[in-house]
Amino acid sequence: MRINFNLITFFKKLLIIVIVISNSHVNAQRGVRIGYIDMNVILGNISEYKKSTKILDDRIIQWKKEIELKKVQLSKFQNQLNSERVLLTAELIADREIEINDYANEIIALQEKRFGPNGNRIKQRKKLITPIQDQVLAIVQQIAVERKYDFIFDRSSDIVMLYSAKKYDISDLVLKKIKIKEKIKARNKKLDALKKKQ
Repeated sequence: MRINFNLITFFKKLLIIVIVISNSHVNAQRGVRIGYIDMNVILGNISEYKKSTKILDDRIIQWKKEIELKKVQLSKFQNQLNSERVLLTAELIADREIEINDYANEIIALQEKRFGPNGNRIKQRKKLITPIQDQVLAIVQQIAVERKYDFIFDRSSDIVMLYSAKKYDISDLVLKKIKIKEKIKARNKKLDALKKKQ
């Protein structure tokens, strides 16, 4: 009885080894499938991304103008103090310098609020652009599953690609799927508008 148990265990182990070897052989024959995209090209061809980027750029221009106007005003305050310095008492000069320093600190705080690590620019970018990038990534994942890619790289990111053959570029495929979704979305909007009219 003991010999049969050892024999059964041996055959189980042998069967597992055969299965593992056959699976690795199948994977080795298929090879690793690699593709890449160029996120800059894809995003540059999406109208919603262009609109969002334009909105963000316009807001950034407004914020920069706002800061520049405050800097010009600060410069006027400093020039005015320098020109009146001979006429003012030491107390008045100290008071004006405190006011000017407070105003300069307000400008620094405004710059931090607009362009700091947790500033308006980062928040607006997340609000406007991140959903579009997430949509692209979802489509890339869908294509990877459908076409059985093992890896898909972004050519425009920090990953260094010294060479990439065009046949592995799936950017056009991603764009095609995005355009189809945009057409469906536009068609649904038109249908909703027609239903509301009726």
